[in-house]
Amino acid sequence: MNFLESVPAIRRVDTDRDTLFAVDVFGHVTPADAENLFGLLEAAYALHAKIDVLVRMVDHEGVDWAEVSDETVKQGTAHALEHVRRCAAVGKPDWVPYAQGFFAAPLPFELRHFEAQDEADAWRWLGARPVERR
Repeated sequence: MNFLESVPAIRRVDTDRDTLFAVDVFGHVTPADAENLFGLLEAAYALHAKIDVLVRMVDHEGVDWAEVSDETVKQGTAHALEHVRRCAAVGKPDWVPYAQGFFAAPLPFELRHFEAQDEADAWRWLGARPVERR
């Protein structure tokens, strides 16, 4: 494998609000990508007791959940329940029904799906904007 084949599927999106954790998900998410995502979230939780999350799906091709460590998924779920206030899912697929079934009902945070063309509504709902990197 060369370095061009190992581009991360999860990429941070800079925002104008430090309590908003935003990421783009590109292509196929490997177990290493999922582990990286959980690590990035842990860093955000260390800085802020409560955060909002925006996940923007860009040409998403699936996740190898069966290959992600059970302990990582268990801890990631517990920490999300503790720290997330709102979560906006933008684009396809709409994984909100899956997430609602994955977590104990009712969810202790707000979770909404927005079509890609309605992304601006997701940012407004979260009270933030993406910031261009320089």
